[in-house]
Amino acid sequence: MSANKILIVDDEEIIVKLLSMSLRSDGYETVTAYSGEQGLEVFKTESPDIVVTDIKMPGMDGLELLKKIKEIDSEKEVIIVTGHGDIDSTITALQYGASDFINKPVRDEALAIALERAKAKISIREKLKEYTENLELKIAEATEEIRRKSNFQRLLIKSSNDAIVAFDHDWKVVVYNSEAVTMFGEAAKDVRNKMTIDDLYTPKIAQIFKNQAKEEKRQNTFPWRENIINTKDGRQIPVRYTSNALYEKGEFVGTVNFFQDLTEIKRLEKELVQSERLAAVGQTVSGLAHYVKNILIGLQGGSYVVDVGIAKNNTEKLKTGWGTIKRNIKRVGDLTQDLLTYSKQRKPEFEACLPNDIADDAIELVTDFAGSKNVLISKEFDSGIGEVVADPQTIHRSLLNLINNAIDACLEDEDTSKKHEIKVKTYIGKDNHFCLEVKDNGSGMDKNTQKQLFNPMFSSKGGKGTGLGLLVTGKLIEEHNGVIEIKTRQGIGSTFTIKLPYEKAN
Repeated sequence: MSANKILIVDDEEIIVKLLSMSLRSDGYETVTAYSGEQGLEVFKTESPDIVVTDIKMPGMDGLELLKKIKEIDSEKEVIIVTGHGDIDSTITALQYGASDFINKPVRDEALAIALERAKAKISIREKLKEYTENLELKIAEATEEIRRKSNFQRLLIKSSNDAIVAFDHDWKVVVYNSEAVTMFGEAAKDVRNKMTIDDLYTPKIAQIFKNQAKEEKRQNTFPWRENIINTKDGRQIPVRYTSNALYEKGEFVGTVNFFQDLTEIKRLEKELVQSERLAAVGQTVSGLAHYVKNILIGLQGGSYVVDVGIAKNNTEKLKTGWGTIKRNIKRVGDLTQDLLTYSKQRKPEFEACLPNDIADDAIELVTDFAGSKNVLISKEFDSGIGEVVADPQTIHRSLLNLINNAIDACLEDEDTSKKHEIKVKTYIGKDNHFCLEVKDNGSGMDKNTQKQLFNPMFSSKGGKGTGLGLLVTGKLIEEHNGVIEIKTRQGIGSTFTIKLPYEKAN
């Protein structure tokens, strides 16, 4: 908006006409009045942008007119025309809000400068008003956007299927949604802004998140991991969790934790695994005819030799026949035990035990047989393992299976020049595990055989094996929350390593 309409007020008509003519020639629109009273009325009807008024007029003088105008519109610009020496009135006019003053006789140059100043004030005021209005609008829009996002986030947190818990820089709970209430069993009103991370979580879980925030400042988002949450009310919940650490200018300001309850998923996984095992048992049983037939042939052969020994009263024949029968009875027993173990879901029976002693016993059971086949068994035990909480049966059975397999690998090795040896080793590994290792220098395996090791019905021993040995071993270790790792090279040998959670016994 440009300030183009000017009201001229003076009791001298000739001055009014001259000023009006001069301003119109400069492109301004002018309205005029010849007294203060008339000027006030014209101001009310015409609403000029700028008022130029003489200060000395009969009746309502310029100062009174200035006051009245400012009462109507405080932002109107008023230029006062004064006589020489009228300093006091000029100062008073400025105090009342006059934008400028010029002396009589009025010169065009002085009036032009005063008008430009007044117009500049009007322009600045309009821009400031526009900027303020725009700023208010932007603030209102930003506030509405923040409110909308806040409501959306609040609804998202509330309706999430994940348990969401957020902490401030003092580790006090500031966000705690309904799924967190279900998972941790604490009411929201008792948690938000009241509990700390140490009050809500068990010490182990609390320390995990504290360590992440402290040690991994450069990584704000942490990968999903699985763990077991022990709640304050004694429940154990399998969860998948992650965490976002928040930093501002390098300073920790808070963190948010996300938990997914895996209880139902784990249950379905177990059911699926059990179904697969039962299906595998069915397939294995249907494929065991050849293996069972070999056992029956062995039993029949043994019983025939026994019959001959009885008929001829030949003690050697009796011993030979009976030895054959016993070996095949053992094969039946092993087969039955493997089938039962693989088909049934079993929970490990944890107790305090000594892994080194268990390994020693497993070695002792096969040492004589291995020695008779020229296979040396050595051991290297880590005494630092000590007494642990574990399932002795799982350790013994798994280790015995692996040692027997290692003996078979040595016996099947085509390189007869080797001095075959099996080394059983125990040690404390990384990631809080203790390890049992069986290493042989037997036949080893090719990549295809290695891929099929834990498949039902597969045996690297051909008709001499059922394909259940490693399946059973894998199942036992899995139930114990452990893993089996394999390294092998054909013609060089194999190393099987069992890794089990390391928890020292009290």
